[in-house]
Amino acid sequence: MKRLLTQGRLSVAIIILVLLIDQIIKVAVKTSMYFHESIRVADWFYIYFTENNGMAFGMEIFGKLFLTTFRIVAVCVIAYYLYKVVRKGTMKTGFVVCLSLILAGAAGNIIDCVFYGLIFSESTPFQVATFVPWGEGYTSLFHGRVVDMFYFPIIDTYWPDWLPWVGGDRFIFFSPIFNFADAAISCGIIALLLFYGNYLNQHTSHSTKKNEDVA
Repeated sequence: MKRLLTQGRLSVAIIILVLLIDQIIKVAVKTSMYFHESIRVADWFYIYFTENNGMAFGMEIFGKLFLTTFRIVAVCVIAYYLYKVVRKGTMKTGFVVCLSLILAGAAGNIIDCVFYGLIFSESTPFQVATFVPWGEGYTSLFHGRVVDMFYFPIIDTYWPDWLPWVGGDRFIFFSPIFNFADAAISCGIIALLLFYGNYLNQHTSHSTKKNEDVA
């Protein structure tokens, strides 16, 4: 029971904290920067305000309504699974932390998609967005755009001219622009695969075998 309460509180705290940080950053950027405005923090780090209609890191696949609906369904599935994991109390705390990060990050981007189009005016290269009365924003419910701002061009150079096909072209690593929610999702998934992949497989196999023995 004590472990269940500890994991449950930790999970809730992580989700709330990630959502707060993510939304504070997004609102601050959207209401203080022009669209595609860039602030240089270092040669390898910029605050670059952009928005996207698609998945994490600016990828755009399928239609907007489908993506938003998919996000909501995915968050509901993850939330239900996390609830079951915490309730049973059989998984390690680190595993719960990973799931909480993924859930919070996905929920953070859902807030943008569902509500930002209703409460913000359009962001343009000539006009900073402002809060507007509900429903008078730049688009309709479920069609808002996700705010991105972190840009890390760690390597920004050009391919040697003698290379075929890409010679002379610009090469940037790391080029995707992302937000705090994307980072939470990525950290959660990477940590899950690195530290809990085998653990999850063993736990699943044990549960399956146990159910077969009972049957």
